[in-house]
Amino acid sequence: MGARRAEPVRTCVGCRARVARSDLMRTVVVDGELRPDVRRCMPGRGAHLHPDRVCLDLAERRKAFLRALRVAAPLGLEHVRAYLVEQCMTGE
Repeated sequence: MGARRAEPVRTCVGCRARVARSDLMRTVVVDGELRPDVRRCMPGRGAHLHPDRVCLDLAERRKAFLRALRVAAPLGLEHVRAYLVEQCMTGE
């Protein structure tokens, strides 16, 4: 029996919980809009978030995306909100 490799841990920018990276959704800024990075391969600095509207609302209220992504301008969150709604509808 070989040693299992530990999975990387990330912090949710909404609730600040430290969990396995696979439990979080990576987001990046593209043209001033926050976008979900489902494949985790888009270029740029990323912020991790539970795929949950409550954590998204917390992060927005705390302005956590601006700090985590090191941007000054307000970000559009429509793409992330639409993705979360779609995930809820498909049951994933």
